[in-house]
Amino acid sequence: MSEHKGLLSSGLGMVLRNKRYIVWFYVLNVFLGLFGTIAFVNQAGTILDHSLLSERLLHGFSLGVLIEMFARPEFGPTMASRGPAMFFALLFMVATALFLPGVFQGYASTYRLPREDFFRACGRNLWRFIRLMIVAGIVMGIVAGVLFGMNGALVKKAGESTNELLSFEVQMAVLFVIFLVMTTLRIWFDLAEADIVLNDQRAVRKSIAAGFRHTFRSLGRLLGSYVVATIVAAAILVAGLWCWEHFVSSTSVIGAFLVSQLTLFLLLIPRFWQRGVTVSYWQQRMMVPVVPVQPIEPQPVAVAVTPNPAPVMPDLPPATQGS
Repeated sequence: MSEHKGLLSSGLGMVLRNKRYIVWFYVLNVFLGLFGTIAFVNQAGTILDHSLLSERLLHGFSLGVLIEMFARPEFGPTMASRGPAMFFALLFMVATALFLPGVFQGYASTYRLPREDFFRACGRNLWRFIRLMIVAGIVMGIVAGVLFGMNGALVKKAGESTNELLSFEVQMAVLFVIFLVMTTLRIWFDLAEADIVLNDQRAVRKSIAAGFRHTFRSLGRLLGSYVVATIVAAAILVAGLWCWEHFVSSTSVIGAFLVSQLTLFLLLIPRFWQRGVTVSYWQQRMMVPVVPVQPIEPQPVAVAVTPNPAPVMPDLPPATQGS
């Protein structure tokens, strides 16, 4: 791959060559999401199926009706519906850790990765990814806690000013900084994930260190690529909500389902695009070049030829006098 080829274009090319991964993750997301919402549907159905207030949710959205439904004793404890949702959300994270190594391997391959190679990469890197996710969760949790704590303190301080808009402006600026910092951390651990899989690195700490070095070595290039993909995701979300509002009637359940699922499917593209950017950067800057080993041909050895010595002629006996 050309070293000067853009990360966005090469990453998008990987996504388009491996569209089946997006389809698989979408099906997995829908499947687990269906099981995660069954408990809530059953709880809400016990009230909405026998109440005229359901009309205000069917032909629009009423926050007051939704809050009243949660407060009614017939609805039961919210943990009954929140528990399964949290369980299947956690299960989706585990499934992501299981199947993402195969995605990295498929993106880095110049051919269509066979199914057995995909699952072999998944199984070989599962425990490595779990360890990496634990470290990433700890680091991101600490950094996010500190940043949001600073956000609260700054907003509170700005609220004491006579400028009524200062508090809002400070909050927006700090949230933008938080977004950039958390995106940088995600780039760091995405590079570590790619290095673990593509370098077959068993020592997770080495991949974390390599990801940290390369993140801040090429921060502008990587962060710009991730921000562009995030902007595309925001545009898809806004377009989906706009189509839902202007083209789907409030009574059309099928129309709402199709628009919402199409939006969710398209939102997976920027996420996989960012993974493609990571693999593209790994191939350009982090991959150890393989030097082909040429066989050494044996050189002919010159053999010194010693000439045969001349034969020694015996001396003739002296002639006898008088003969």
